[in-house]
Amino acid sequence: MATPLTPVITAHWDVPDLFTLDGYRRTGGYRALPKALAMDPDAIIGTVKDTGLRGRGGAGFPTGLKWSFVPQGDGKPHYLVVNADESEPGACKDVPIMMANPHALIEGVIISSYAIRANHAFIYIRGEVPQAIRRVAAAVREAEQAGYIGTNILGSGFDLRVTVHSGAGAYICGEETALLDSLEGFRGQPRLKPPFPAVAGLYSVPTVVNNVETITNIPWIINNGVEWFRLFGTEKSPGFKVFAVSGHVVRPGIYEAPLGITMRELLEYAGGVREGGRVKFWIPGGSSVPMLNEDHLDTPLTYEAMAEAGTMLGTGTPMVFDDTISVVKSVTRWLEFYKHESCGKCTPCREGTYWITGMLERFEQGHGADADLDLLNEVCGHIMGRSFCALGDAAATPYPAAVQLFRDEFVSATRTPVDETFPPAAGYVFSAVGAR
Repeated sequence: MATPLTPVITAHWDVPDLFTLDGYRRTGGYRALPKALAMDPDAIIGTVKDTGLRGRGGAGFPTGLKWSFVPQGDGKPHYLVVNADESEPGACKDVPIMMANPHALIEGVIISSYAIRANHAFIYIRGEVPQAIRRVAAAVREAEQAGYIGTNILGSGFDLRVTVHSGAGAYICGEETALLDSLEGFRGQPRLKPPFPAVAGLYSVPTVVNNVETITNIPWIINNGVEWFRLFGTEKSPGFKVFAVSGHVVRPGIYEAPLGITMRELLEYAGGVREGGRVKFWIPGGSSVPMLNEDHLDTPLTYEAMAEAGTMLGTGTPMVFDDTISVVKSVTRWLEFYKHESCGKCTPCREGTYWITGMLERFEQGHGADADLDLLNEVCGHIMGRSFCALGDAAATPYPAAVQLFRDEFVSATRTPVDETFPPAAGYVFSAVGAR
């Protein structure tokens, strides 16, 4: 593995005008584009596949493999959609990328579009970050004026239109098919898969949906090659990652490092836990992945190591919590968020988040029942894998891990209920098709 911190995407973030075309070109920007346009599109897909680049949006699916699913010679238009609807609690790395260096994203968009034979690309940005929307839109205009976007780009015969789209603030639109519905002008709700977007996506034609950080890697890959990229990270999780460390640390912020770095190392760069406290629990990649405790600080931050530890790398945005925090309250807040953001389309998520939140609120108030401890696990099990999209899975994730690591906290919050505004757990019957 390379040195502990390896700034690549973040290497020039201290350049005051990096977000402008001139600033980006001074740091080597748009050198990968002519090189890519001289290549066969399939060769670009093969290069990305050989690097082993995995999606940086949470799922970690191999990027080159996803691109290869797009049928060629089908006579249909193809689309590239960049998912910039960063809204996972604790996630904050895509917005900083767009603010600091939007042209790196745009150069990646152009190359990626060329590779999958797309002549129209969309950048879907969360509506609550108007500064990022304005900055990316301005960068698109600069790229158009410079001839990097438009007709016959750099004399290659390749045409591309790039549209920056503002989302309406729905967390569910971070799910790729709900995002596509939103782009089409409908209410953002997930679609049943298959068919997958690579076959029937935006406007029912082949579409690739990738995360901001994923696409931003592409110019560096084209410039430096497969062997260079694989110098970073591990065999199964190659490359570097923009980690956003937040929570009870002295220096929260962005730390770019190779995959395989440990949380203990990242914590040292972040100045350790605030005021000399101790790590009580931490979450590797947003609140939708199971929590870990102090015993896991030396586990490598890779997709495979996190899976072995019973969690997921997710967005790679670790949140650290010290021993002043109640696990019960934290899990309850997350479930209230998921209940609020559920689109209501499928029964397991719509009903399940309601029941889980209600029972957790009883624990938070000190009115939990012993029977609720196992019933909550049962309800989570009925949701997991049974909802239209990953929001249901995200809602079913925090409690099982929390009660496994901190069961005593939940037990100490159990006593005879005195507030019957929410019926006792014994009165529930929950199934995969609903609750009554």
